[in-house]
Amino acid sequence: MSKLPTKKQILDWISENPKKSNKREISKAFGIKGAVRIELKRILKELAQEGKIEKKKKTFEDPNQLSPVSILQMMASTSDGDLFARPVDWQGSQPEPIVLMVHSSSDPALGYGDRVLAKTSLVYGEQHQYEGRIIRLLNKPSKNILGVYKELSEGGRIHPIEKSGREWRVEISDNLGAKDGELVEAEQLKNQRISGLYAAKIINIVGDPSGPRAVSLIAIHQHGIPNQFPKEVLQESENINFLEDLPRDDLTKIPFVTIDPSDARDHDDAVYAHADEDPSNQGGHVLWVAIADVAHFVKPGSALDKEAQKRGNSTYFADRVVPMLPDRLSGDLCSIHEGVERPCLAVCMTIDKSGNKLKQTFYRGNIKSVASLNYEEVQKAIDGKVNESVRPYLDKVIRPLYNSYTCLKKSKETRQPLDLDLPERKVELFKNGKVKKIVFKERFDSHKLIEEFMILANVAAAEELFKAKSELLYRVHEEPTPEKLKALREVAQSAGFNLAKGQVLRTSHLNDLLAKSKQGELSELISMTTLRSMSQAYYSRENFGHFGLALKKYTHFTSPIRRYSDLIIHRALISALGFGSDGLHEMDAEKLEEVAQHISNTERRSMVAERDTIDRYLAAYLSEKVGNEFEGKVSGVAKFGFFVRLNDSGAEGIVPIRTLGTDYYHYDLRTNTLKGSQSGHIISLGQKAIVRLKDVDPLAGGIAFEVLTIDDKKIPNIQRKRTSKTIRRKVNRNKMGSVKRKKKEKRSSG
Repeated sequence: MSKLPTKKQILDWISENPKKSNKREISKAFGIKGAVRIELKRILKELAQEGKIEKKKKTFEDPNQLSPVSILQMMASTSDGDLFARPVDWQGSQPEPIVLMVHSSSDPALGYGDRVLAKTSLVYGEQHQYEGRIIRLLNKPSKNILGVYKELSEGGRIHPIEKSGREWRVEISDNLGAKDGELVEAEQLKNQRISGLYAAKIINIVGDPSGPRAVSLIAIHQHGIPNQFPKEVLQESENINFLEDLPRDDLTKIPFVTIDPSDARDHDDAVYAHADEDPSNQGGHVLWVAIADVAHFVKPGSALDKEAQKRGNSTYFADRVVPMLPDRLSGDLCSIHEGVERPCLAVCMTIDKSGNKLKQTFYRGNIKSVASLNYEEVQKAIDGKVNESVRPYLDKVIRPLYNSYTCLKKSKETRQPLDLDLPERKVELFKNGKVKKIVFKERFDSHKLIEEFMILANVAAAEELFKAKSELLYRVHEEPTPEKLKALREVAQSAGFNLAKGQVLRTSHLNDLLAKSKQGELSELISMTTLRSMSQAYYSRENFGHFGLALKKYTHFTSPIRRYSDLIIHRALISALGFGSDGLHEMDAEKLEEVAQHISNTERRSMVAERDTIDRYLAAYLSEKVGNEFEGKVSGVAKFGFFVRLNDSGAEGIVPIRTLGTDYYHYDLRTNTLKGSQSGHIISLGQKAIVRLKDVDPLAGGIAFEVLTIDDKKIPNIQRKRTSKTIRRKVNRNKMGSVKRKKKEKRSSG
């Protein structure tokens, strides 16, 4: 083809050839050569700006279509036995598509939460948009079963919490004294069946299935989070000793402190700072960040390493933590405890009075923390309420930390990272595991201080490895897609704000928008829409920058106890800087992209599990308040109704569309609103709502509301107009009813 293809031709080709839709393949397909490629580049750029394609690495994709090969997660099966799935990482601006799984006899049995690699194909004229065929199961089902025990005359059955899971038979001798209706954990008895069902043995009685102690265990099972360490991993961790087999820098004279939450389960970072004595850097500071040397204990290829990589990260619940490393390491050998010498990787950074980093030096050494402090007591000390734990270190350690933070704040203000200060919920439990209260975490300057220290250390690690031309995993956060940005712009304009077009989007533009809306009633609407316009951060060998932090190079270095990504960066630094033989091996480097994708997935898995658990705790907390009225705001809008988030607890529940009176409400995808066809009443994000709690399902975490008012106004109760179509429908129903009654009478008389 000698002339340029049209935009439609290019879009059609990308849809038909998603696996090879890079610029080179597009040029080859349309016979484009030489200088004409510049015009093709311009057309592709225009299509991306219009939101019709999305550039991912070096290929172009339709952002609202599934790839022909996709990772899917199983949803609950329907009453008809159909099994549906959803894409794991949907980045399109439209609602995520639903995939009907086409099952063959050779496929493995699938249950709720299972992930599969599947071939997908578009279908038309159906409620689902795609059909999927399994290539392979990605996560093996948990060895243990979690379900509700049903007592029978001889033994019992276990009904799994997954809606699509099979039932298991239990002999009386294997029921551990479980009672009817209790939540139990069981293990499968290999090659045994009872009355046609697979046999199982109960190993743990959790108790009330709606009770708080069951909440995190349900999430662990539903999301396939490994929570039991293999024997060889535990054995390996017990046999580890702190043996010095390499030269280390002695950093024990530096008065490092750890500052963590009061209930922190692991301590992997310590900090120190002082004014720079260099006369050429007046007002500057020297900052130290020391991180636990996990690489010293977890060797590449060991059982510990393989298990840590498999888990990807630690997962945190209100009543327990599922750690990436056994407690012998995460809570002891690797954790920086007060007064105990610990191996570390440390970075010393010099900043000027404006918070700009001037230089950095990395060390592999030993430290001895002088104090283990928490955020609250450190902040109180700075505010004038000093306790005995902080007093000895207030002037020589704490104040210099805050002085250096003052400089870092100036750099942050110049850089303008995205300022989305959204409240984080925390569940507080009684000793018996019941919910005491749901609170929003307070955020002090002490939190922000540590956050800025860690960000600077992460940047230093990325820059050091880039300078050494070493392999590394970047922490990537791409800017919003054109379609998501367009949706944000439309919401902003409808609220009376402006987000300028025709310029490169920067976080400062979004911060201006957030600041303008902050004082008004639409603040939450703008904040939520901005958050939803963001793409999800991930790990990658390729660097695409970190949009949210407004940084060109960024990685994760500061939490190797709880994130495998950080352990990789430690090993890369060890190799690049000649700190030992236990660094990143060439074979490991070749697998980095595969590892990056895996740990990005495990991170998302943990986030969803933690969020689901909070939802279940909230449901349990509200289960005794059915009928009560609450204040909240509209937090989501969909075809089937809208969601309201309560102001006092952050609990979110649905208001089904069928409960909105007699008016017909239509969903507008472009504006993300529901609109009454006769009343013209509009329901949109951020509106104030008064709701009554109608129903709670603690096991599923489901909450349903009845809406009383929206923005202080009742939902209009409209008498539906009787059109000729509805009249005909009613007449036909009456005729059918009459015919059925006559047939029934005839049968009964005969």
